[in-house]
Amino acid sequence: MNISTALSSGAEILQQAEIAESRREAASLLAFVLQKDAAFLIAHPEFEMSADEAGRFEQYLNRRANHEPFQYIAGWQEFYGLDFEVSPDVLIPRPETEILVEQAINILSQIESPHFFEIGVGSGCISVSILANVTYATAVGVDISENALAVARSNAEKHNVDQRLKLQQADLFTGLEQRFDLIVSNPPYIPGCHLDSLQAEVREFEPHLALDGGEDGLDAIKRIIGEAPHFLGSNGVLLLEIGFDQASKIREFFDPHIWAKPEFLPDLQGIARVVKIKKNL
Repeated sequence: MNISTALSSGAEILQQAEIAESRREAASLLAFVLQKDAAFLIAHPEFEMSADEAGRFEQYLNRRANHEPFQYIAGWQEFYGLDFEVSPDVLIPRPETEILVEQAINILSQIESPHFFEIGVGSGCISVSILANVTYATAVGVDISENALAVARSNAEKHNVDQRLKLQQADLFTGLEQRFDLIVSNPPYIPGCHLDSLQAEVREFEPHLALDGGEDGLDAIKRIIGEAPHFLGSNGVLLLEIGFDQASKIREFFDPHIWAKPEFLPDLQGIARVVKIKKNL
């Protein structure tokens, strides 16, 4: 089987499975199998695949046709200019979360010997990206899932920040006894009743533990806002990724005696995606 035939048949299989942009998806899978870029596929349609390559391509096509995300098939995802290992134990890093990272870098870059805390570290993409860009910062990251922490450790080692990132299994602030310049989190914020309506790639494959925010999607966010002041230093900052149409409700959670005025930062679609707020005390 050559590249041209593989792309045509692959695109047809994915189209029948109702996978959007089926030809592009087939090309991504084929490029991954061959360890070539898209330009090679275009320039060499007659290139003959080995039997092993054809077999793996068929296997990956079937997985993608079952709506398994490409990132889990390939085992990686690019985020903030770095490649991250991913598995079904962690959420796939998404572009909107880069807003959180950008804000954290800006804040920590202005502090001498900054120290920050991440809740729900997952793949480690947030903490690792921050540490890779603020090379004098240190961090603690927690997650309730030991499997997720294993992925985060691997990514921290890959990007040479493991000596500055302490990872431990915990639920939010449990067992924590120190204060930080910054607390950052992309917590579960999808209302439980909405999980069944998510696209199959998310609903069937990504970890519900990292998605389900309770009845209104705000369970973890309420807890973080309520407990964070005890673990933030003077003028410390809290950064949270939030869901669609949650900003007005979240605004009410901040005690004005403890917090300054919250700032809500939009994503590329204009949706309030990150809340940034400084501790008053």
